[in-house]
Amino acid sequence: MASPPPKLPIPGRRNILITSALPYVNNVPHLGNIIGCVLSADVFARYCRLRGYNAIYICGTDEYGTATETKALEEKCSPKEICDKYHVIHDEVYKWFDIKFDKFGRTSAPEQTEVCQAIFHKLMENKWLTENTMQQLYCDTCERFLADRLVEGKCPTEGCNYEAARGDQCENCSKLLNPTELIDPKCKVCKNAPRIRDTDHLFLELPLLSDKLVNYINNTSVAGMWSQNAIQATNAWLKEGLKQRCITRDLKWGVPVPHEKYKDKVFYVWFDAPIGYISITASYTPDWEKWWKDPDNVELFQFMGKDNVPFHTVMFPSTLLGTGENWTMMKTISVTEYLNYEAGKFSKSHGIGVFGNDAKVTNIPSEVWRYYLLMNRPEVSDTLFTWADLQAKLNSELLNNLGNFINRVLSFVAKPAGAGYDSIIPDAPNAESHTLTNALAEKTNKWVEQYLEAMEKVKLKQGLKSAMAISSDGNAYLQESQFWRLYKEDPAACAIVMKTSVGVVYLLACLLEPFMPSFSREVLRQLNMSPDEDLSFCDDKGETAKAKRPWDFISAGHKIGKPVPLFKELKDEEVEAFRIKFAGSQAERISKAQSDAEAKKKFILKFPCLAFVSEGSSKKKQSGGSKSKTAEDASVAKLDIRVGLIRKAEKHPDADSLYVEEIDVGEEAPRTVVSGLVKFIPLEEMQNRKVCVLCNLKPVAMRGIKSLAMVLAASSEDHSKVELVEPPESAAVGEKVTFAGFSGEPEASLNAKSKTWEKLSADLHSNGELVACYKDVPFTTSAGVCKVKTIANGDIR
Repeated sequence: MASPPPKLPIPGRRNILITSALPYVNNVPHLGNIIGCVLSADVFARYCRLRGYNAIYICGTDEYGTATETKALEEKCSPKEICDKYHVIHDEVYKWFDIKFDKFGRTSAPEQTEVCQAIFHKLMENKWLTENTMQQLYCDTCERFLADRLVEGKCPTEGCNYEAARGDQCENCSKLLNPTELIDPKCKVCKNAPRIRDTDHLFLELPLLSDKLVNYINNTSVAGMWSQNAIQATNAWLKEGLKQRCITRDLKWGVPVPHEKYKDKVFYVWFDAPIGYISITASYTPDWEKWWKDPDNVELFQFMGKDNVPFHTVMFPSTLLGTGENWTMMKTISVTEYLNYEAGKFSKSHGIGVFGNDAKVTNIPSEVWRYYLLMNRPEVSDTLFTWADLQAKLNSELLNNLGNFINRVLSFVAKPAGAGYDSIIPDAPNAESHTLTNALAEKTNKWVEQYLEAMEKVKLKQGLKSAMAISSDGNAYLQESQFWRLYKEDPAACAIVMKTSVGVVYLLACLLEPFMPSFSREVLRQLNMSPDEDLSFCDDKGETAKAKRPWDFISAGHKIGKPVPLFKELKDEEVEAFRIKFAGSQAERISKAQSDAEAKKKFILKFPCLAFVSEGSSKKKQSGGSKSKTAEDASVAKLDIRVGLIRKAEKHPDADSLYVEEIDVGEEAPRTVVSGLVKFIPLEEMQNRKVCVLCNLKPVAMRGIKSLAMVLAASSEDHSKVELVEPPESAAVGEKVTFAGFSGEPEASLNAKSKTWEKLSADLHSNGELVACYKDVPFTTSAGVCKVKTIANGDIR
């Protein structure tokens, strides 16, 4: 089927140009990336189309720069091959998520070079660019200057000394670095030592453009209703004072600088990437200037995560202002905070979280993912993705509220005559005189007004909540009307209730289309209406008075299609399986899958996932009294528990809930142990104290750090309190902890679902003391029993 002709601005219409931050092409996008840019912009673009605005949505992959070259080195291919590979992956992920771009392009396209160089020439003509000299690492072997990520060396930070710190940041201690600060730096390509060498670069004189920029920001941030986080981030930059910014790089993969002296350099990615919005529009239509050089008739809305704000409110506007041309400048910016994952942060570089391709393999429909992400959209503060919350929103809000309302209405209409309406919408004269129906219409109209106000201000989460409130009111309306009784006792009133309810179903399909387009298509199919037709709850002038009369949305005599349930319940065991499957990093998941395969061949004493208390594990009772099929029996006699001394404890650099300890267990060198105890035990109480350490565990990487043992702790029954199991102070470091006085070989069942020992507990009261025990037999050393402070009944973990 031929593509529709490109849309152009229409005089007299509201013309809206929408962009989302261009996703970087060196990895698969995760859910945080998706809600932060492309999904949020898609919702607004769909809303604009729903209202009859003339809108286009432009996006594409950001393909130039150091990260692409680095990824190409890792995968042993060319930068172009990396871009070709990941552009397709991004495109497929967004199609699965039902993202509807007018153009999804690439910054490596020829139009990018053309537009970028034209803007550069204008900046040169207007004397906003200056030359300056920088010191940079140069590799004589590779005969090139090394970008930040092409250098590795020892971290200079005291106490860190990480051997593989990158030139821009140390992954171990998270400190931001310059390549020249590294100790013993090495080129990542040839592994030889580079040298410091002077190199000339071009700079954009932001200080000289500051008056123009501040005037633009002051006017537009108010008129465009910028989100508060965007205003704060922009003002922070302005307060620090604008500095000249380098716009060139010593790289090969990028837009060439059209200047004789700098012909071997390319433009810095911060300079050329935002220009990608323009160049991708140029690849969409040769008349791109009608969108980008008509500020009086075109409104520009831009969507992004908070880390991208300065590039769009300071850098990109300064670049356009410096050309002296009449550009369409950003009117409204919508910025999200971070979406965090379970106990940590989503991270592309570390492979942590649920990625676009992961969502697909869960078999949870894309409309559910869209709903959850948008209802959890981090508009004013960071929000948290958890599998339990996804389950709750699906089962309670989508299945039991929205799906239940629609299915009740359509199923009743579809019943044969004598029990329903044989799929024919009944006539309902004088519906406005029906008191209960009129009250519903008034409430529905107020929700529609709130929906419109929220969406016009790009408050997407509030818009979604307003639409879902109509469904809640619809359920209450059905219940209060007792339509099943009215069918026999008052057929005219029943016809009013059902015709009105079908109208509300159609209204919900309209209002929710920006959020869950596949849901709306299915509702239209069940209503026997074309999924391809333009949904609308407005009249030709865009007025929404129709919402006040929901009984008029669908004509009497219309025959509906076959109703089927719209949503499927997500069960506890599925949620637990997903939580385990997507724990840790992508690399750790692969490693775990390989380890699990090996474990089937040979029994290894191990604790599944090393899921510590602070990572959200909770003890669950099994129904029916049967043991979990995944439970493993571990002989207590084989548990190598020793007295350990914590020599050093510090926060994990990449996980807020974890400590990293160096523990002496009587061996030549201390063991590194990762423990989820941050929210239970202060850091100062973790220093230089004796603990019980389970030593014969299979090593597992936790957020990039391999844990070689586990510190034993007791948790209360409700898991609100956690305390360390403490050996006697006089116990020798390295001494084995035993179960004195127990005859035979005891068995402790390790429940793989709850990650707790079912028979190891902290409930023995001996001479008024609380001790850790197994079947009432204490954890014992030659110096006495191991104790807990206050927990009288709970689990040892």
